[in-house]
Parts: sequence; C-alpha cells; structure tokens
Amino acid sequence: MIAENKKARFDYEILETFVGGIVLTGHEAKSAKMGRMDLSGSHAILRGGEIHLLNSSIHSFQKGNAPKDFEELRTRKLLLSKKEIREITGKLQSGFSLVPLKAFISHGFVKIELALARGKKKSDKRETIKKRETEREIQRGVRK
Repeated sequence: MIAENKKARFDYEILETFVGGIVLTGHEAKSAKMGRMDLSGSHAILRGGEIHLLNSSIHSFQKGNAPKDFEELRTRKLLLSKKEIREITGKLQSGFSLVPLKAFISHGFVKIELALARGKKKSDKRETIKKRETEREIQRGVRK
C-alpha cells in the first residue's frame, strides 16, 4: 500500500468500493511508487463522462530535478470501465460522494480504491469514537 485516506472511514459511511487505475506522468509514477503520495482531503468527481481525482498530492521525486510544469495537486484522471462509470454516475446523482480510500501497486501499476460513501453526521462520529474506546478498554482488560 502506498497511501491511505484514514480520515475517510471516520467521516463517511462506506457503501461500495471500486478499484481503478490512475493516469500519471513518469515523474509522478516513480514518486508514487516510492510512497510519496497523500490522499488526505482528496475526492473524486464526474466530469465529461470520466472520473477525476482532485486534491491528491504526489510530491516531487527529486525536488531539484522536477519538471518546470510539475504540480503536486493537479487533477488526475482515473481509469474505470464504462460499466463502473455508469453505475457510479447513477449513485452520485442520488447524493453520494466518491472518496479515495487507498492507493496501492498492482502488477507494476498504481491503483486507487474508491468508495461510494455517505457523509456521517456529528452524532454518528461520536458513536464511532465511543465504540472504539470501549473496544480498547475491553482489550486492555483481556491483556491483564
């Protein structure tokens, strides 16, 4: 795994996941494979029948040797099948969000796991925190 959006599972209720490729330049691909990618605060949108990833940061491979037109936060196209895009399109229109969960390498290619998600309310987030704390207390009791 290259990068993970840890906050996504806390802020959103995950309903369905998809895996797709990401279009990168050579400089970005090498940097991403080294783990210099950040998905926190990023999201995906539907634009012109294609899905694009916004606000994901891929840091420069070599700071002094970066291309002149290199942008860390540029919009990147995601590669999904037409069937998946149609399915996502229908659900996005009904109020869901498309959030990246993690980036990983599969057969030498950088892949992104996307999730169709619904935003949690503040009370749901508090409930999640309470569950997590009670599980920790139980684990501490078991260890003693």
